[in-house]
Amino acid sequence: MEAPPVTVMPVTGGTINMMEYLLQGSVLDQALESLLHRLRGLCDNMEPESFTDHELVYLLKGQQGNPFILRARRSLSQPTAPWHLRYLGQPEVGDKSRHALVRNCVDVAASHSLPEFLNEMGFRMDHEFVSNGHIFRKGAMKIVVSKLSRILVPGNTDNTERLSLSFLVELSVLAPAGQDTVSEDMRSFAEQLKPLVHLEKIDPSKQRH
Repeated sequence: MEAPPVTVMPVTGGTINMMEYLLQGSVLDQALESLLHRLRGLCDNMEPESFTDHELVYLLKGQQGNPFILRARRSLSQPTAPWHLRYLGQPEVGDKSRHALVRNCVDVAASHSLPEFLNEMGFRMDHEFVSNGHIFRKGAMKIVVSKLSRILVPGNTDNTERLSLSFLVELSVLAPAGQDTVSEDMRSFAEQLKPLVHLEKIDPSKQRH
């Protein structure tokens, strides 16, 4: 049976193909409130946006080399919202003095038939998880504080188990290629969050799933 047609459109108000500048860290559960208090004071939005998302990671294995990876994400708190399909490129080697990790990022909104479409294209779902937390914004910077949970029964987002006793903290900026000055702004902002959280340039390819 053919997969239902999938519609894809650009994310509202954004450019599709951008570079993502990224710093990451973590904070223990007991320090969360202190970090949120600090972020409320530093960021543009006093009260953060809350979210609960379900993310599925799909692989397409070729004849050789690393598999092609796509990430499909949907909101559990807003079920009628579009799905999002995301591609994250390999981190750029570039300038070693650059303060943030830099990688190509393509993010588009899609219809709810996205999983069926990816399966029909030959992708295989590798793993899935639930992410919930808060989003703060400071100018072009986005700060996401989230708790990750593994899904115990495939497809059942009500049956989860938390992965750790800490929250993931990500500071990111989407910008055109060559805008390396944003990494300096990110470093300055990250300094203001110490010692609550130490945000670093971490290579995702060296992390385990």
